[in-house]
Amino acid sequence: MTARNGADIANADVEFRGVSKAFGEVLAVDDVSFSIARGSFHSFLGPSGCGKTTSLRLIADFEAPTGGAVLIAGAAVNGVPSFRRPVNMVFQHYALFPHLSVTDNIAYGLRQRRPRPDKAEIARRVDEMLETVRLEGYGRRRVWELSGGQQQRVALARALINRPTVLLLDEPLAALDRKLRREVRMELQTLQREVGITFVFVTHDQEEALSMSDTIAVMRQGRIVQMGSPTALYDAPVNRYVADFVGESNFFTGEVVETVAGGAAIRCGGDLVVEAPYSRADTTLAGKRQGVIALRPERLAILAADGADARLDYRLAGRVQNRIYLGEFAEYGILTEILGKVLVRANKTAEAESGGHAVGDAVVIGWRRNAAVVLRDD
Repeated sequence: MTARNGADIANADVEFRGVSKAFGEVLAVDDVSFSIARGSFHSFLGPSGCGKTTSLRLIADFEAPTGGAVLIAGAAVNGVPSFRRPVNMVFQHYALFPHLSVTDNIAYGLRQRRPRPDKAEIARRVDEMLETVRLEGYGRRRVWELSGGQQQRVALARALINRPTVLLLDEPLAALDRKLRREVRMELQTLQREVGITFVFVTHDQEEALSMSDTIAVMRQGRIVQMGSPTALYDAPVNRYVADFVGESNFFTGEVVETVAGGAAIRCGGDLVVEAPYSRADTTLAGKRQGVIALRPERLAILAADGADARLDYRLAGRVQNRIYLGEFAEYGILTEILGKVLVRANKTAEAESGGHAVGDAVVIGWRRNAAVVLRDD
């Protein structure tokens, strides 16, 4: 699987060339090729068992490839042990030393170097890292005296102090609560911009990947299904799998009625034929009997049953089955006769204008033609 659109090869800090990794009969990484631009924030995204963590471990030399070549900063590193690679790793549970102070945890890597830097240089570098991760004044504390977010920053400082070419992060936010994860995501993104080091991040959380990354590789069964910017993956998914994994969508499968150069018309049920553009320029349903309409919940409008909006190209009657209030928006499950249950997301402005809708209310949902996209169902 080739996905070289992530970076110019000449400016890549990480590159896979036809890399595979087998564990017995299981092919965890299957002939994968990609490149990650120097100084960028890249994420591997996918469900458990898709190959994302194995890919990270191949970069670190915690696993050896069965085939293909791994390159770091343009140099092939197959057979080069992990301690000689210009990479460091932050683990999911941080692996900090509880008996050491924050300062000694951060300095640990420098003290293992040969030749070892002198004490003054180590102290200077530790102070620099404490400032970088905003933990000035915490050097004498033990790690068990810190919050989860502070421990995460200590783990980052310990990895960054060796000035690696690439920093690998294996789901480092998984142990944090939701509010703290959001705060640490912002700190992590800011830190990456400040230090300019290539970050390679593994996550199954699409919100994490979308919010922090310059590029994302969506993986499935050991292969990269699509790699690109968060905007490209969200707005122009290559198929239903990517659209379903990156964000949320309503999917309406049906018979292909007509195909044209830029899109298709699909009969989604009854007399409802939905015309929409292809999600990408290279999508085509020519010769296909079935196709999929994908419609993001925030692209749908919800109106009272007697409401009107001349801008909508498609309108369907339905009834509110459930409503979930999430602060900045409300999510509605609307039961329709033709499409079944449809998810609609209304922001606070739309809620304020309409006054909201209660469970059991008769409503109309609608969308404009270009709000939906046509996908391949693979």
